[in-house]
Amino acid sequence: MDGGIGSLADFLLSSHRLTADAYAAARLESANSGKPIEQVLVEKNLVSSQEISQARAKLLGVAYLDIETEAIDPTALTLVPEPVARRYVVLPFKYNKDANTLHLAMSDPSDLEAIEFVRQKAGTVVIPFAADPQKIIKIIDEQYRQDIVKEVSAAIAETQLPKSQIRTIEQQELSSIIKEAPIARIVSTVLEYAIKSRASDVHIEPQDDRTRVRYRIDGILHERLTLPQSVHDALASRIKILSGMKIDEHRIPQDGRFNFKVGEEEVDLRVSSLPTMYGEKIVMRLLRKSAGVPTLNELGLNGTALKNLETAMLRPHGIIIVCGPTGSGKTTTLYSVLSKINTTKVNVSTLEDPVEYQIAGVNQVQINPAVGLTFATGLRAFLRQDPNVILVGEIRDRETTDLAIQAALTGHLVFSTLHTSNASGVLPRMIDLGAESFLLASTMTAALGQRIVRKICPDCKESYAPPASVLDDVKKVLGKLLPERREKEIKFSKGKGCASCGNTGYLGRIGIFEVLPVSEKIARLVLEKADANTLEHEAIAEGMVTMKQDGYLKVLEGITTIEEVLRVAQE
Repeated sequence: MDGGIGSLADFLLSSHRLTADAYAAARLESANSGKPIEQVLVEKNLVSSQEISQARAKLLGVAYLDIETEAIDPTALTLVPEPVARRYVVLPFKYNKDANTLHLAMSDPSDLEAIEFVRQKAGTVVIPFAADPQKIIKIIDEQYRQDIVKEVSAAIAETQLPKSQIRTIEQQELSSIIKEAPIARIVSTVLEYAIKSRASDVHIEPQDDRTRVRYRIDGILHERLTLPQSVHDALASRIKILSGMKIDEHRIPQDGRFNFKVGEEEVDLRVSSLPTMYGEKIVMRLLRKSAGVPTLNELGLNGTALKNLETAMLRPHGIIIVCGPTGSGKTTTLYSVLSKINTTKVNVSTLEDPVEYQIAGVNQVQINPAVGLTFATGLRAFLRQDPNVILVGEIRDRETTDLAIQAALTGHLVFSTLHTSNASGVLPRMIDLGAESFLLASTMTAALGQRIVRKICPDCKESYAPPASVLDDVKKVLGKLLPERREKEIKFSKGKGCASCGNTGYLGRIGIFEVLPVSEKIARLVLEKADANTLEHEAIAEGMVTMKQDGYLKVLEGITTIEEVLRVAQE
């Protein structure tokens, strides 16, 4: 075995991952301490545990696997008990029933004893893969303790039949099959896990050989479960029945909704089905009924940005536009604004697609293009309803743009959203949509750009000194906004990963914003049809804090990480 380890270190040396001095020092310490050389290399931070695994894979001629990116098949987990997985540091992650093969991530794929033990225990052909032992142990902790995997595995076991007993299901039988306990339990477990893990969406996606279940948690999709393809049709039909869709229609997309309650928490589920090559993909959007509308401070608006937005909101008329890509929290920001200005003294009407949260005292209308109720026709009707404040879900065409400007000119406060990347792009985009520059200059009061970043988990938060290059970038971007402190005191934070945050290091989300108030100079530039860059330079000169700057300030405060800000705000 020691020869194998020696050759592993030799391989790292020959592939220039290890210097000759480091190699010699590690060999000496290995000889003195009796520890394997790769353990010494990892402890001394000379190479990572992952690099050791990758080198071992190349030496043994097996595939290296980044086990964190793999979906774990619950059926595979049931074939290898947790004590066996821990003893040999192995993780079964995929089972092919037809070929009777079990894919096994191993810390040491040359451990023939482990392969033979798993082969006899599972009664399958074992296909070994090399993987980082630290990641294997982390995923053993996660997966074997996950109720979702245990629950679903038990339910799947009830649906599996020996080949001799396989039955052909007639269309008329399908309705009874989908009411059977195992399928109902899988749906219930999938939804319960979504609520417990704070997911905003659940994706149930049929693949060539399996069905995968992904959860969008804090804006990022996580693959948490795979199911046998044999249960997909019954699962999709069960969800379609709950949502009030037609279960005998598989050729066209359908939409539906239903409520689901776990304990005291009730969620409203918006369900969408889409025909794909391998079956119907189901996406469920979770809207929590118990969740109130957050305040502007809770969203992450503060300082100059908050002051500028509140000044624009207090004006009796004008247009305020919120912009950003899909899923950047524009609707939530508008709801927070409406909650702040909604009193018994003002008439507030909204046109939405769809109505996501119900706000007491606000007249909310859902558009329905099938019967002719569009943003434009709804807005025209609103003007006859004596409104003070109008919210139009999105400005997407010339007619809606003209009507929004007319509404602002006739004394109404209009809120809406646009798909542009930043606040300075709003005004040129409105001109592109047919707005007259002189009317726009006199009606626009503010444009707000935003993104959402994940917050660092408070339970596993730790600080670290950032590299000099990153620090230089932060200083350059922030300029005069950099807080008065010495360079050596600047520390960043990150989450180590714990049970509270599902080992992601992040828990919850917050917005980063830029608010561009339309001042006299900005209005003059709009009249001249200036481009977005010119408008942005003028706004910054007048004191606007850009999205990236706001993000970096939140990094310095220890709210989020530099990686998150660059992920969403890097131009």
